[in-house]
Parts: sequence; structure tokens; C-alpha cells
Amino acid sequence: MKTVVIKFGLFGLFFSLALFLAVLYVGMGLDFNTQEVLGYLTILVALSTIFFGIMHYRDRVNAGKISFLKGLLIGLLITLITAIGIAIADFIYTTFINPDFFNDYARMMRDKGYTGVIQDYGSGFMAVIMYLTVLILGLLVSLLAALVLKRG
Repeated sequence: MKTVVIKFGLFGLFFSLALFLAVLYVGMGLDFNTQEVLGYLTILVALSTIFFGIMHYRDRVNAGKISFLKGLLIGLLITLITAIGIAIADFIYTTFINPDFFNDYARMMRDKGYTGVIQDYGSGFMAVIMYLTVLILGLLVSLLAALVLKRG
């Protein structure tokens, strides 16, 4: 199981890092709503490695059998590694590629009538928030994949 998690986790990490950076860079001229949708789609595409990792373990390592809990565990472990790629991409984007992201976002929110305070917590904090966001989505993908792929 360890080999499968590391293999698919690292694939997910590098895939998500490259894909997320590419989407962020290409989408710089798009409005924030479109960027958000593209960001979530990118995360879900990157998390597809969960499905393939569980299926690989079931079909190639465990003779076509996998329990729901084992599939869920594999999916969650792959998520932990894959989420690092998205967090690194977010940090790179908000630190080096578009350091004005927080100011631009605050301006857009004010233009839409938001009167609350939008604070720039910094790239590191936002990378952690992105990591946690990917973990939540990864949990959902892992639950779904483990349910679909389980075989007794």
C-alpha cells in the first residue's frame, strides 16, 4: 500500500503543481469568479489520482479486492501528498507571479459593495488555507472513489 500511496501521491503532487500554476498564470486576466471555478476544477482534476491509486491497488496489488475503509485510507493518504502541490502553487502564485492578488481581490470585493475588512494574511497563510481546502475536497473524492471501487 505504501508504494501505491507514494507513487500516486507524488504523481498528484507534481501534476497539481504544474496544472494549478498553469491555470493561475493563464487565468490572470480573467475575472475572479471564473478564476475560482477554474481553480476548483483544477483541484478536482488533480485529485483524480485518488481514483486511479485506489483502482491500481485493488486490481494490481490486492487481487481485485478492496474494502471501503482500505480504499478510503489510500485516498486520504494520496490527498495529503497531492494537496502539497496545490499549496506550493498557491504560494508561488501569490508571492512571485501575482503579488498584488490580495489587493486586487479586495478592490473587486469593494467594487461589489462588500463593506467588511479584507485582510492580506500573507502567502504562507493562504497556502495553508488552500492545503486545507484540498484536504476537504480530497476527503469527498476519497469517499466517493472508495465507495465506487470497493469489492469484497
